[in-house]
Amino acid sequence: MVEEESLRVVRCGGSELNFRRAVFSVDSKYVFCVSGDFIKVYSTATEECVHILQGHRNLVTGIQLNPRNHLQLYSCSFDGTIKLWDYVDGILIKTFIVGCKLHALFALACEDSVFVTINKEKPDVFQLVSVKLPKSSSQEIEAKELSFVLDYINQSPKCIAFGNEGEYVAAVRDFYLSVYFFKKKTTSRFTLSSSRNKKHAKNNFTCVACHPKEDCIATGHRDGKIRLWRNFDDEKKYTYTCLHWHHDLVMDLAFSVTEGSSLLSGGRESVLVEWREAAEKNKEFLPRLGATIEHISVSPAGDLFCTSHSDNKMIIIHRNLEASAVIQGLVKDRNIFTGLMIDPRTKALVLNGKPGHLQFYSLQSDKQLYNLDIIQQEYINDYGLIQIELTKAAFGCYGNWLATVEQRQEKETELELQMKLWTYNKKTQGFVLNTKVNMPHEDHITALCFCNAEKSENPTLVTTSKDGHFKVWILTDDSDIYKKAVGWTCDFVGSYHKYQATNCCFSEDGSLLAVSFEEIVTIWDSETWELKCTFCQRAGKIRHLCFGRLTCSKYLLGATENGILCCWNLLSCALEWSAKLNMRVLEPDPNSENIAAISQSSTVFVFRPSEPRPLYIQKNISREEAQWGVFVPRDVPESFTSEAYQWLNRSQFYFLTKSQSLLTFSTQSPEEKLTPTSKQLLAEETLPTTPFYFILGKHRQQQQDDKLNEALEDELVQLPLTENIPAISELLHTPAHVLPSASFLCSMFVNSLLLSKETKSAEEIPDDVSMEEEKESVDSDEENNFTEQVQDTNNTDLGKDIIHQLSKSEEKELRKFRKVDYSWITAL
Repeated sequence: MVEEESLRVVRCGGSELNFRRAVFSVDSKYVFCVSGDFIKVYSTATEECVHILQGHRNLVTGIQLNPRNHLQLYSCSFDGTIKLWDYVDGILIKTFIVGCKLHALFALACEDSVFVTINKEKPDVFQLVSVKLPKSSSQEIEAKELSFVLDYINQSPKCIAFGNEGEYVAAVRDFYLSVYFFKKKTTSRFTLSSSRNKKHAKNNFTCVACHPKEDCIATGHRDGKIRLWRNFDDEKKYTYTCLHWHHDLVMDLAFSVTEGSSLLSGGRESVLVEWREAAEKNKEFLPRLGATIEHISVSPAGDLFCTSHSDNKMIIIHRNLEASAVIQGLVKDRNIFTGLMIDPRTKALVLNGKPGHLQFYSLQSDKQLYNLDIIQQEYINDYGLIQIELTKAAFGCYGNWLATVEQRQEKETELELQMKLWTYNKKTQGFVLNTKVNMPHEDHITALCFCNAEKSENPTLVTTSKDGHFKVWILTDDSDIYKKAVGWTCDFVGSYHKYQATNCCFSEDGSLLAVSFEEIVTIWDSETWELKCTFCQRAGKIRHLCFGRLTCSKYLLGATENGILCCWNLLSCALEWSAKLNMRVLEPDPNSENIAAISQSSTVFVFRPSEPRPLYIQKNISREEAQWGVFVPRDVPESFTSEAYQWLNRSQFYFLTKSQSLLTFSTQSPEEKLTPTSKQLLAEETLPTTPFYFILGKHRQQQQDDKLNEALEDELVQLPLTENIPAISELLHTPAHVLPSASFLCSMFVNSLLLSKETKSAEEIPDDVSMEEEKESVDSDEENNFTEQVQDTNNTDLGKDIIHQLSKSEEKELRKFRKVDYSWITAL
């Protein structure tokens, strides 16, 4: 039973992972990144999210390790606070209240203060100040002691860097480089000569990085050049050298000082460049990273790099420039033309991803599963180029079919339109293109839907268009004499007084099709395609259309652009009720009669078409406008007893805001929703959870002990510990490139896990085998004494300690070892 007040709106994903630079832990086992109001802790080995640090009430804008305790993390936010976390346990330790918006955070080992960027009265004027963090036992402390350091700086933390163990700080903005020396308390300002003479110069600064041990400052510029500044303690004798490879602006820079000094740079080319010893000729590349590099981070040990990209992903890279892990968040497309869909097979959220792709996004683990390339053309990142857009998509037949629509229009009269039908291939576990239809309509397609009725014999797809027609597509035999190929073909074309067709949907049993033509809703028989009736309220163009389900299947709902929600009764062919609500989202629950609607004022209404009173109302669900919503069926039903919350028992409702943050109604915090795998990984981080772990893990010894205790009293069986078996040890510790084939190792590996036949009791061994062993044994006095000792031990009371009884074959092996001459050891 869940209490009413425990239900709340929580952010469950979709926030930007690339908003700020990622930060590594000292041992490089974890990487931290800001994600909306949270800080996420990922394992660099498995990509699992092991902790979500939550406590800020606004956007987190900076994170830094505590220089005095490397198991703690500082964070700052727009809510005006600096928080100190224990990231291992996910616990908030202290909160320092500064009282103004904080845009960036920096921490030095030699200071008892932290540095933050704050905004002055003018919106584009920022200052770098130090904040003294007072020591106190209380959990909330006011930190009002601010000291001015630098003025006229950029709000981005990429434009501020501390160098040579905190002796100076460098900041860039526009065409100026400012360097503040803490000991001298003086500021030097530098500018490039070309920027003074040329009015439209492109060498303005974009980022800065300082060498951690030398007096060297690297600056990135809009013209793609990197400049290395030295002797900058003298405004007249300073020098700089240029490195040039990038053809566009340099997005970020970072120094790595392990095994020699090197400089990392990245930009829009999606290539990570490593400049060894900061030399023009000595550079290495890691190309094809997929998207613009926004940030570059280096681990304290220097063994790992992390690049953050514009498609909301982070790539963990080894020191030898090999990518080892990819943490992919929800890809932020410019527009979500397809809306939100649920893949019936994987329960993944499906929507527009990177250009020309559909992304399949796991709601449980908050990361992308995979991308499906729909357009199948190379994307050219050129400003002003008209791209092919993926505009519509729909799943049908329980995930067996996928329909997509793509379009490109350079001029009003030059519309390129293409519809593709994809079938799910069980062998490849993915979608394969089945049918491609060029120009399925003469104008833009406004909607498409499948008939997902259980009793439907042939898959059916309906498309509507601004050309005034809706078309019915059916799956037919496409073909050769063997009749093994199937394809989609147009079966019927319908229209209504040349009005533009705007929406379509099937009833739950598939017997009726509703198509809206601007302000008019038409009902069609899905077997004969005859027009049955029409509904016209003249309340504006129909924006959303859906049928009721289960006991409410006799109702049809429509939301208009003028803010009217209408409900029609299909039995009486009359308007049942209407309400003045400007709906942005209208989404039916596939597992119940409930329908969720979100208004433009960010208010959620949950209702049943048969009842005039809403089941649930929640105002101000987010600071931004909610634009898309979807119900996701639960694998395990909830047990809400309150009538107001029972609509969440069978399905969970997710909605996406304008900035593409994913929110939901839940009783659990994001930390509580972490998967058991990630929690187990955190508790036992030295043993990654793999199939071999379940064979060789620590829990195996306990299982062996339990089996020993259950053995028969008169028959003691010793089960071999798997970690002591040579075959398994060699398999796991031998380098992969020298191992034989898996087919050769398989029988040896499986046999090593089985009980040896030699562990059988003496009674089970045949008499003839015993006779042979006795003949081969040597009757020496020492051996007889050894046997007598074993027998005496077996006759004693076992008590708590269980002593293994040797079989005759084991005794034979021991006798052989006793005969070996070990005198050669004395000569060593």
